[in-house]
Amino acid sequence: MLTPDLLRTRATPPQISDFATRTLIIIPARNEEECIAGIVLGLRERGFPRIRVVDNASTDHTAERATAAGAEVLSHPRAGYGLACWLGGLDVPQGVEWLLYWSGDASDDLDALDEFARFAPENDLILGCRTCLEDRRLMTLPQRFCNWLTPFLIRLIWRYRFRDLGPQRAIRVDAYRRLQIRDRGYGWTLEMQVRAVEEKLRIAEFPVRSFPRAAGSPKISGTWRGTILAGAVILRTIGVLTWKRIHSRKSVDGLKMHWSFRRTARFNAGKDKRMAATE
Repeated sequence: MLTPDLLRTRATPPQISDFATRTLIIIPARNEEECIAGIVLGLRERGFPRIRVVDNASTDHTAERATAAGAEVLSHPRAGYGLACWLGGLDVPQGVEWLLYWSGDASDDLDALDEFARFAPENDLILGCRTCLEDRRLMTLPQRFCNWLTPFLIRLIWRYRFRDLGPQRAIRVDAYRRLQIRDRGYGWTLEMQVRAVEEKLRIAEFPVRSFPRAAGSPKISGTWRGTILAGAVILRTIGVLTWKRIHSRKSVDGLKMHWSFRRTARFNAGKDKRMAATE
């Protein structure tokens, strides 16, 4: 069974400045005016000049404060995590090789940027994995449920073991385009990881810290209704991806049978001609 590389010694650390100049950071944000400016400034201090905040249906001053801090801001009137991530990945500036997704609620650890840079040379998709017990306790019930159910189903169907479904992730631009992610909701991260396995991308996970959110509210609240909603989204997304996988295999098998039949027909036709010539 395939397993992601969790050994830091296998990654050769480049200069973070080199990685930063080739990276576009995308921050989906909704009603996070209290901390969005500090996040943008913190990322800029680490040497990342390209920061794109996607303001999806905020009713506060998130967009204005992100702009004042030096970020490029895209706004959309409809909420949706996957939609915000998708919008952020459009019209990538020339020279950008990596898309790095960051949280807008100040829950991500800036020290993880060094590790993303370390893993970049040898991988196509890099995932921050929340393995610390203390960090997992910060997750809401729906988040813990999703992080148990999703890796289990992926391992069962696609035979690949993920340890988390966290928001911190970086992906090469060319690899991202190959994935052609369709989901515009909470199944976006799940579809990215499944499609990465299907496309045989080089994948790595490394441990990251996660802190209590400083602003905003959970995109799926910590209620039983949120739990049911999260489970439904996962099952629907898994079902769609599984159906596509089965359909793709049938198409490949059908094509193989077609060409096998044609080769057999040509062989038999040639054999008949040779037999006729000898007579």
